[in-house]
Amino acid sequence: MAESVTKQVPEIRLDPLGADHHGEAARMRSLGPVVRVILPGDVPVWAVTEHALLAQLVTDSRVSKDWRNWSLIQDGTITDEWPLVGMIKVTNMVTSDGDVHLRLRRQLTRAFTRGRVEQLRPRLNEIVSALLDALPGHAVGGVVDGVVDLRPHYAYPVPMQMICELVGVPVDWRPRLRESVDSLVRTNATAEEVVATQRDRHELLNRLVELRREEPGPDLTSALIELGESDPEALSQEELIDTIWMLVTAGHETTLGLIANGVRALLTHPDQLSLALDGDAETWSRVVEETLRWDSPIGNFPARYPLEDITIAGVDIPRGDAILAPYSGVGRDPAQHGPSADRFDITRPQTKHLAFGGGPHICLGAHLARLEARVALPALFARYPHLTLATDAAELPPVPSFFSNSAATLPVHLGTPNPT
Repeated sequence: MAESVTKQVPEIRLDPLGADHHGEAARMRSLGPVVRVILPGDVPVWAVTEHALLAQLVTDSRVSKDWRNWSLIQDGTITDEWPLVGMIKVTNMVTSDGDVHLRLRRQLTRAFTRGRVEQLRPRLNEIVSALLDALPGHAVGGVVDGVVDLRPHYAYPVPMQMICELVGVPVDWRPRLRESVDSLVRTNATAEEVVATQRDRHELLNRLVELRREEPGPDLTSALIELGESDPEALSQEELIDTIWMLVTAGHETTLGLIANGVRALLTHPDQLSLALDGDAETWSRVVEETLRWDSPIGNFPARYPLEDITIAGVDIPRGDAILAPYSGVGRDPAQHGPSADRFDITRPQTKHLAFGGGPHICLGAHLARLEARVALPALFARYPHLTLATDAAELPPVPSFFSNSAATLPVHLGTPNPT
């Protein structure tokens, strides 16, 4: 039964370079609510293209997040050399279910409450102010008219500094860590690069744990190690390493894309930028939420695995298959966001989006990501009110990934800054 249905379901091959996230997502939606997706290596998965169906899926207890339930891993089809394996085979709360998920998530919940995150605002303001001060020094061709790439010099260091200070990563380790994350999210990596990335990140994070055992500090890694010495439900070494990896990757990659996408959206929609500049903190909150909906930094996220045969929108999906979540795609679903879903509009009625996922696995760091963007975006435009793109938006190269949805570079002219 499932085989005959599979043959009738429309099929689409995802571009590993992520050259046209939203065009690809629109084509997926046009093919139907459930489509067959072919990943690199001719690996077949499913994708649910409608917001309402995906919102139901992420809360469905019949569907697991544990990669061990994927039949293609069980039968050896997926090996440790597959280009996407680093996004799949980890052991932390993102890839766990039920009581195991609760145990792993509980270790971090206190650190990411709304109140605890708000206490980070003073340090965030310091980081943002220092980076804004430094931007003219990165200009190529002159301070006023020269070009600054905001991605490496602003959108990236804001969340990277915040999460590395929280986790306890030494400053001189951060460039190497960033290289590993870049390799992880690229979906055109070679088998050799995949194996090297996995080796490097394990080596680096094991060193970090040993460092914090010997030199504990006021950071999450030290706290998790200390907890492990007294709590029988604390993280194993593997869980600890993969939890730190999750914190560092999710803690900066998503917000990096959010800040970059927010800047790009405002600079290409001057009417919306004008509204933001004339508005208050609530207006900038709307900017952030509309960016998350309209241009989610997470394109397609793996994966869920039915624990039994299930049916979605009349399509039978067998137990053990993988289902991809196209978060950026459902952000423009007209059934959820209206006929103007393709338009960036900070005045639109706020409707629920899935940029941070949903259900029990909703992103633990959503409060922090929102805070970082709500501070970084208005501060940038307040300091540099004449900011403009240095190239046509259509010419901005994408990150070569169908996981990450953002521009690989964001060149701008700063213009004359406001006095500080």
